[in-house]
Amino acid sequence: MKKLFLMFLVCSPGFAQPTPFTAADYARAEKFLAPNVTGLMVGGEVMPTWLPDDRFWYRSTTGGGVEYVLIDPTKRTRSPYSPTPSDTAGTGQARGRGFGRGAAVTTVKSPDGKREAFIRSWNLWILDVATKQEQQLTTDGTENFGYATDNAGWRSSNRPVLLWSPDSRKIATQQQDEQNVGEMYLVETKVGHPVLRSWKYPLPGDSIVAMVHRVIIEPDAGHVIRLQMPPDYHRATLGDDLSMDDYKWSPDGSQLALVSTSRDHKQAVLRMADASTGAVRTVFTETVQTHFESVSGWQVLWSSREVIWYSQRDNWGHLYLYDLNTGKLKNQITAGEGTVAQIVRVDEKNRTIVFGAYGREQGRDPYFLHFYRIGLNGRNLVLLTPDDGHHSVRLSPSGRYLVDTYSTPEIPPVSTLRDTDGKLVMPLEHADISKLLAIGWKPPMPITMKGRDGKTDIHGLMFRPTTFDSTKKYPIINHAYPGPQSGSTGSRAFTPARGDRQALAELGFIVVTIDGMGTPNRSKSFHDTYYGAMGRDNTLHDQVGGMKELAQKYPWIDIDRSAIWGHSGGGFIAADAMFRYPDFFKVGISESGNHDQRLYEDDWGERYQGLLTRNADGTDNYDVEANQNMAKDLKGHLLLAHGMLDNNVPPYNTLLVVEELIKANKDFDLLLLPSQAHGFGSQSNYMMRRRWDYFVKWLLNSEPPKEYEIGAGTRTGG
Repeated sequence: MKKLFLMFLVCSPGFAQPTPFTAADYARAEKFLAPNVTGLMVGGEVMPTWLPDDRFWYRSTTGGGVEYVLIDPTKRTRSPYSPTPSDTAGTGQARGRGFGRGAAVTTVKSPDGKREAFIRSWNLWILDVATKQEQQLTTDGTENFGYATDNAGWRSSNRPVLLWSPDSRKIATQQQDEQNVGEMYLVETKVGHPVLRSWKYPLPGDSIVAMVHRVIIEPDAGHVIRLQMPPDYHRATLGDDLSMDDYKWSPDGSQLALVSTSRDHKQAVLRMADASTGAVRTVFTETVQTHFESVSGWQVLWSSREVIWYSQRDNWGHLYLYDLNTGKLKNQITAGEGTVAQIVRVDEKNRTIVFGAYGREQGRDPYFLHFYRIGLNGRNLVLLTPDDGHHSVRLSPSGRYLVDTYSTPEIPPVSTLRDTDGKLVMPLEHADISKLLAIGWKPPMPITMKGRDGKTDIHGLMFRPTTFDSTKKYPIINHAYPGPQSGSTGSRAFTPARGDRQALAELGFIVVTIDGMGTPNRSKSFHDTYYGAMGRDNTLHDQVGGMKELAQKYPWIDIDRSAIWGHSGGGFIAADAMFRYPDFFKVGISESGNHDQRLYEDDWGERYQGLLTRNADGTDNYDVEANQNMAKDLKGHLLLAHGMLDNNVPPYNTLLVVEELIKANKDFDLLLLPSQAHGFGSQSNYMMRRRWDYFVKWLLNSEPPKEYEIGAGTRTGG
């Protein structure tokens, strides 16, 4: 009888097995990925090319095609424009300069365009653009003690890291000493003998790390002038790499201002160097309890001998005015709640500054960026971008007008022209998303929860299936990134796709991103929430609490089927969540995780965890934060993935966790991509499909379509 009863249960319609997923189901999800939706939004943003009289032209894209528009702010007129070939060369739209990670730039051109600096055999050279003649500027550069090199930690490129003086007669750079720095190794998988890759990669606690000797080079005279100061740690006031933003030349090239950052990022020293002698004096020093970061950057006002300095000393990121000669504080420029994020323009003649800031507008999403004008004396604050949304601005050369583009996660971009009193001059463009809406696209839902203190609002986005049915119950997947240098959600500007969050939701999930306490762009205390506790905390309290709060508010969220996934720092928090909250998270996917900061570059851990200190029992202050030490607590389904040529987060981070899971006799899944670096490159779509499969199998108890290929062009059932 018992056997018959069990057979009845299995065969009964009330206990039917879930319907397996088909390729058509995955294809419907795939159509919401960026390659398929980005082109469905037309127009909205204006990239002005300014003319000398404050007029400007731009390229306008509409459903009917492309047109060029000329705007006259004074007359408030809009008319057709016919750009010349020189107008459109390089689109005429580029703004600013600098290099992003991985930029394929091997020379740096002088401001007058006549010479280009480059590295050869650890020394600095220049090329005369007209004659093609080369000149060697330094001769004592040796292996791992080279000039202007860009090869510390996980950085590795041939670009020279330097800054020309405005008159093109001097170069500020550094000779970087890594001679005795520890090595990192990766092995290429191939037929025959494997290829060993090795490079300098200092780790937290190493007695020797990369050091930089600051120099000024005079190409015409052939002089290398060493600044009369001790070598600096390979650090910057913002980020985990050297930055030429920490050098400021005087207009005549006679002086160089620079900032030195301590190894633990707790101290920043502003210095002034005489470019002809190398003599250096200290202007002032700022010391903090946790870590100093100059989010907006700093500027020197050479004509008035002043410095605009960024500091979080009053719990918010603000600007301060200092006397460059005496190092004394003159006055605070910005004040109140809200964090300054950008210095857009300083008008020394009129003593005003235009800046961008988060969180100043009460009742709005604190992650919306707005722009303001204020006097350098801290008076007469003017909001330049009053519309509710996330803004970007482009100022005219005269500073009289600005093109303002704003949007929200739900509202597509709108561009207007305003003056620098904040008054609307004329509307310009608005994006057309009719094609996007025609495929069934829906925007994510902004969400607000309470942080672990029960008082502080935390924010994020929620993605639901476009076929959402409020009478059903959906598993919830948290796509997490703990920071501390960024958060889970990213920019609040409108975008048709945010990774595969909507696509994943389309398979039958609620997907959320939550910026927990400890992520940036809020107050200093908010950002410092888990300083020194990168594993025990790292926003997990807020992630779990936020998910539970959402489930209480929305009955269609099945909190008993909770999952988490992330990449890099997100991979770290995903595995951490599975170990620290084993009864809450049922499924987790950890990609490229930096599971133990002692195996990640020195600048990262020492900035947010602090300098490594060893205890009498042989442990240290990083030990309790390492994921492998909690691996024995795993209960749910965990997929670990890593590229075996990851020179950012070495794959040994994941292998440490793997070894402890094996020792604890735990079941888990492992995916290694032998030829891939940190972001998985050409195999990213494969990883995405495996991610979808994993959640479909373990959260929906269903069978995914076998070996579906994302990006193969299949569009069935759409």
